Amino acid sequence: MNDFNHAVRSLLSDHETLITRKNQPAPGGNGIYQRWQSPILTAAHTPVFWRYDLNPASNPHLMERLGVNATFNSGALYWKGKYLLAVRVEGDDRKSFFAIAESPNGVDNFRFWDYPITLPETERPDTNVYDMRLTAHEDGYIYGLFCTERKDQSRPDDLSAAEAQCGIARTRDLVNWERLPDLITYSGQQRNVVLHPEFVDGQYALYTRPQDGFISVGKGGGIGWGLCASMENAEIKAEVIVDGKEYHTIKEVKNGQGPAPIKTEHGWLHLAHGVRNTAAGLRYVLYVFMTELERPWVVTHRPGGHFIAPQGDERVGDVSNVAFANGWIVNDNHEVFIYYASSDTRMHVATSTVDKLVDYALNTPEDGLRSAASVATRNALIEANLSLLEGMNN
Repeated sequence: MNDFNHAVRSLLSDHETLITRKNQPAPGGNGIYQRWQSPILTAAHTPVFWRYDLNPASNPHLMERLGVNATFNSGALYWKGKYLLAVRVEGDDRKSFFAIAESPNGVDNFRFWDYPITLPETERPDTNVYDMRLTAHEDGYIYGLFCTERKDQSRPDDLSAAEAQCGIARTRDLVNWERLPDLITYSGQQRNVVLHPEFVDGQYALYTRPQDGFISVGKGGGIGWGLCASMENAEIKAEVIVDGKEYHTIKEVKNGQGPAPIKTEHGWLHLAHGVRNTAAGLRYVLYVFMTELERPWVVTHRPGGHFIAPQGDERVGDVSNVAFANGWIVNDNHEVFIYYASSDTRMHVATSTVDKLVDYALNTPEDGLRSAASVATRNALIEANLSLLEGMNN
């Protein structure tokens, strides 16, 4: 018994050392955002008592009974002065669930609440749920929109055939959740659906991502926009594309809204993911764009290229070469905490400010869509800089 208790105390001590480790800014940077050195959440950050049976009678060898494979794709919310993540936790059984992790400063010391979210089911039970976007809406509720995956019953013999739709839940305390019916649209399957934080023309507004199949968007794709009268029986009858796919760009295969946009005096600031194909497979990166304040479906600025791409160890994981974000936070000091996952495995943070991100969105040239245009844009920058340097040296 003494040996068992010592082993348990050792597990708990090692876990505490991990989650209380101080994070540090990564060296270098681009002036737009600051990466931080250590992942903020990994599978090892989940509580020991989620994974181990700590009863010596039923687990005398102190084996891990319910393994955790990954912690990633987290929604985010600044709530009562704390930085909260609605984390996608994936067990070794490939089933994902949601759990709240809380930090006092947004960059380290993330600690999971004792219990994962107990998410009610609809009449058609979910097989898997993941990638929750949190939106504190002006109606007073906190909404969680997420992907609900179920077996595609139209293809019973294909055990990989799945159907993705938008699940909806809401809460006032992040503990007790009310499950609402899934979003109804008329554009095939739906992933990456995000609730706009304000009413538009007296209705709820959603960013959608219509697609033909579970993985491939087919003829669909692009970030869509639609209105619905109620979230209790949410139905979008018409969608328009806000930001579409584009040949030979970072979003040529598919793209999707990340978290809900940030409201600024210059417009709504958006974070999205884009996917292109490479000889090594699909590559996911993050990019930024801005829309009008009064018409959030009208794009005003499109900075060219990626905003964040996986680098170094971030490129390795269960699904390699992926940077994905569905949560960011603006605190009371107008600092922005960008929570992104790498390779479907772990969570990271990058920090910036609203002013810096707006400057980036407004003043970064758009993609010229041709090599010649890219060279012309770069040459203009070079010419201006050489002139400035010559003046500095005189």
